[in-house]
Amino acid sequence: MPHSLPATLHLDGPDASRVEASAFGAHLLSWRCRGRERLYLSPNASFGAGKAIRGGVPVIFPQFGERGDGPRHGFARTLTWDALDTAGSLPPRLAFALRDSADTRRHWPYPFEAELDIEPAANRLRIALSVRNTGQDAFEFSAALHTYLRVADIAGTLVHGLEDRDFVDSTQGGAAHAASDAPVRFEGEIDRIYADTRQPLRVTDGEQLLRLEAEGFADTVVWNPGAELAAGLADLGAGEHRHFVCVEAGNVLTPVRLEPGAVWTGAQILTVEPSAGR
Repeated sequence: MPHSLPATLHLDGPDASRVEASAFGAHLLSWRCRGRERLYLSPNASFGAGKAIRGGVPVIFPQFGERGDGPRHGFARTLTWDALDTAGSLPPRLAFALRDSADTRRHWPYPFEAELDIEPAANRLRIALSVRNTGQDAFEFSAALHTYLRVADIAGTLVHGLEDRDFVDSTQGGAAHAASDAPVRFEGEIDRIYADTRQPLRVTDGEQLLRLEAEGFADTVVWNPGAELAAGLADLGAGEHRHFVCVEAGNVLTPVRLEPGAVWTGAQILTVEPSAGR
């Protein structure tokens, strides 16, 4: 059974939009827009210390997957961030900050400051991750916003906008594939990294149309575990893979290099299109 939800922060946006986030991992748990929940949170998600939350928008930093010597997908998603005072800010937002500590330096030896900003609007959501190098030496890192989008049924879901992009298939040990010239369909486990994705993407599931744009992120990761893998994940469960698709904005294939004192920002913008169902 899942643990109890951690203490969360709420923010009401225009037109009855609403976000809910936890300081644990600076984790966005919910985004309601136009009367519907747009993110997926597993009913079996764990909320114990040191365990990543399955669903919402986990923050991946400073490494992606096993591409480094630290914890898988980095430490940012399993540490408690500081909730910042954003009362009166325009536009209204939630914000969280994480600074290097003895705990982070055990895995990654660099001084840094990170901030996550969550800005809901009437029909859109902007999530921005900023990283500042506060040390004396340059460093490199990977980052991603591991966004779980709720869909009616994965069998009828398509991701448009990647038709002309080559990709790396992580289910095949990182094998390179040429562009497919077709929308991404989900007929089993999908785990792909698309390089240099600059145009807006669209996710359709027969009931809604969601546009995804990125700023500062070069790559797109598309993931769904499929039936077999989902059934073996204790914090997911059999059949739950049918209700979400992960479309992540990230810098994965080429890490970001940040000089001392420099700041990098990457953002993902989700927009519910006017034709989407309510």
